[in-house]
Parts: sequence; C-alpha cells; structure tokens
Amino acid sequence: MKSDSPSEINSNEPGYEVNEQAANQINEQGDNILTEEHGDATANPIELDIAVLAELNQQIETLKTQLEDRSTQYMRIAADFENYRKRTAKEKEEIDLQVKRNTITELLPVVDNFERARAHLKPQGDGEMTIHKSYQGVYKQLVDCLKRLGVAPMRPEGQEFDPNLHEAVMREPTDEHPEGTVLEELVRGYYFGERVLRHAMVKVAAPREDIPLESEDLSSQDNG
Repeated sequence: MKSDSPSEINSNEPGYEVNEQAANQINEQGDNILTEEHGDATANPIELDIAVLAELNQQIETLKTQLEDRSTQYMRIAADFENYRKRTAKEKEEIDLQVKRNTITELLPVVDNFERARAHLKPQGDGEMTIHKSYQGVYKQLVDCLKRLGVAPMRPEGQEFDPNLHEAVMREPTDEHPEGTVLEELVRGYYFGERVLRHAMVKVAAPREDIPLESEDLSSQDNG
C-alpha cells in the first residue's frame, strides 16, 4: 500500500553528495561577494571612524596652515602697497611744491621792480597818473595771485635778527635800538606757506663801540 506523504530523501542515494557540494560552492561565492562590496566584515566600525577622523583633522590642519600663510602674505602685500602709496603721494606733493617754489621765485624780481617803481616814480599830470594807476593795478593783481598761492611777505622791521629768516647786508651803529635789531628791510623776504621762500636782506643795528677810532679822532679834530 502506497503512502500519500512525499518520500524522504535518502542521503545514501547516488547524486546527493554532488548536490551538497554545489550548494556549498554557491554559499562561498555569495560570502565573497558580500565581503568585497562591504569590506571586511570582521573590521571594527569604531576603529574605522577614528582613522577617518584623524585623516580629516590632518587635512583641516593643513588647510589652516595654508590659510594663515596666505593671510600673512596678503597683509604684507597690503602693507607694502600702502607704504608705496604714501611714499608716492609725498613725493608728488614735494615735486608740486618745488615746481611752485621755482615758478614763484622767478616772479619775485618782477614784484621787486614794481615796488621800486612805485617808491621812486612821482607822476605829474593826468597822463602820467593814468599810467601810474594802470601798472599799480597790474602790481595789485600779481600780489593777489601770489597770496592765493600761499605767498606772504616778511615784516622784519623792529624784530630781532634771525639768520634763518634774514640776511644781514649792512650794520648801522645806533643807541636807539638793541644790538641785532632789524632796522630796515632792503630787499623783501617772503614765506611760502610755513617755509622761507626768500630771505630778507636787512640792515641790522650795531652798538656804538663798533665805530672806528679813526673816525672819532677825525671828528674831534674837526671840532677843535
């Protein structure tokens, strides 16, 4: 009488061992594939994380060092450029001042001639007065132009002689003023801003003791 349940597999039957070997090979191939895709399954995940963090920290430190070097170079270049800008601006200012000084110095003799003419010429008649007023107007225009450029005349009369401002070309013995007092400005001096554009040529007071003895003897003989 036949049984309805499936027949049991007999391990002793031929072909059973072959099927078992094939199944084992398939399982080994699957394990190898999983190992290649996901790495060594036996490695510790914590150790992997520490290694990755260490490498990232090293990269961060390298980038920080490079950033500091670039920042230092940038600051040095910026400082050099600022110094260069200030130096060139100062040089340009000095050149502009020197050009103005040279130009104005060339014009000062013209001003001197106008002042001499005004002091010595005495116009007579309407015609001469008209001419006198004309060149006086030109002189005033020239003086106003110099003032706008920063030129100012010296007023040394009555001041103490200063070799930084004045040039003594005459000495006059006198008891009325202390020694070294500027008695008269012979050629006018000028300032250009805070600098001396031209020294004033002046006559300076000297003590009476500077009078030669020969002059005193001659004066006494004349009186006798």
